Amino acid sequence: MVNEEIRALLEAGGLVSSEGRRRYQELLVEWAAAVRGDVTEAA
Repeated sequence: MVNEEIRALLEAGGLVSSEGRRRYQELLVEWAAAVRGDVTEAA
């Protein structure tokens, strides 16, 4: 689950490295797409 991956990355201090920041950005894009999908389905 995307939320779990984001939490784990933040808890592990993953934003310190450039790789961690890149992964965080990827997860945010994935999360946003999922949220948009949920809103579209609800409408």
